[in-house]
Amino acid sequence: MPDSKPIIAYLFTTFPKSTETFLQREIIAMRGHGVPMRLYSLWGGGGSFRGLPVARFNKWRLLTLCWMIPYESWRRPEVLRQVLRGLVQRRPPSWLNFWENMLGAGFACLYAREFRKNPPALVHATWGGAPATAAWLLWRLDGHRFSAAAHAYDLYEHGGDWWLRDKLEHAAFIHTSTEMGRRALIERGLPAGRIFCIRRGLDRLPALKPLRASRAPLHLLCVARLVEKKGLDHQLRIYAALQAAGVEYAAHIVGDGPLRPELEKLAGHLGVAARVSFTGHLPQHEVWSQLEWADVLLHTGVIAPSGDRDGLPNVIPEAMSLGTLVITSPVAATTEAITDMVTGLVAPATSPDAWVAALRRLSHDDALAEKLRAAAHRWVEENFDAHKNAARLLRQFEQTVADA
Repeated sequence: MPDSKPIIAYLFTTFPKSTETFLQREIIAMRGHGVPMRLYSLWGGGGSFRGLPVARFNKWRLLTLCWMIPYESWRRPEVLRQVLRGLVQRRPPSWLNFWENMLGAGFACLYAREFRKNPPALVHATWGGAPATAAWLLWRLDGHRFSAAAHAYDLYEHGGDWWLRDKLEHAAFIHTSTEMGRRALIERGLPAGRIFCIRRGLDRLPALKPLRASRAPLHLLCVARLVEKKGLDHQLRIYAALQAAGVEYAAHIVGDGPLRPELEKLAGHLGVAARVSFTGHLPQHEVWSQLEWADVLLHTGVIAPSGDRDGLPNVIPEAMSLGTLVITSPVAATTEAITDMVTGLVAPATSPDAWVAALRRLSHDDALAEKLRAAAHRWVEENFDAHKNAARLLRQFEQTVADA
């Protein structure tokens, strides 16, 4: 697409962010399609990404709201009334979500003049929190058409984002990457015809690695943030049950988070610390090396007390693409990729015995392992190509711009 084509303004919470490779791949794929983009990062990030400048929101500029709010309110007093009415009538699910929305509102006020002078053809919010608030307010202030994405965090953490329905009902279209997310949005009363499930993807499909002839000891891997929804306390109990059953294994848990001290202490208490390695956060190329090493990727996701849960973590199709076997709990959208006994195995996170049986079987049943690996690789090829999926998203962008 030449530079004369319409410009898409992408709004991120933080970009680039090492733990959100799916958004980086989307931008890479969009650039591959020749889409001219302006990238904005509302919290941290900034600099450049693959040669594209990323405008970082300077928080010191929030001090200028002292006169920008009165100015924008004078221009559009009905917008101020609507925002104030919402502040009075709604109770935010958490202080974090409150300040996320305020961040988006502050960005919209301070960037309204820039967007007015140099309007993009479409504003696209990559999250339903701060970016969607910013996009919605830019629409309310100056009529900029916008689209928005909504992910599991936006939908489920503490019952979902504070203003989610109000914002998304005005979006030209809504992008979600799982059918679970699409159903949740429809249940909130948003129009099904404007909600599109377009998956994320890989920018290249790796070759299928060979199955290890002897999978003893089993090489087990988990790649996850160390937070409640990942069910890692259950995973450590699975490792303890494997040890009690006499199954030889080595396990790596890749990732970091607030629960790390608690989980390391539990590993010691369960007597598995010698076999379970907490690596901390690793760069993406080292994650791929871990997937090469692993026989099986474990995902023990649960619904956290806050209501948060996973959608389809990118590491699952990444593992599938390479030929690493996957066992997942049936929570959230993981079973959209992992069909039991077809592309992987499914077991309840709270049933260590079921996981021991599944892992024991994968350690010696070569025929089943090869069948699962081949089907998983095909699923990724058909459903998780970043360039094909970006082309679908691009068609929605173009249709929205054409309908303006």
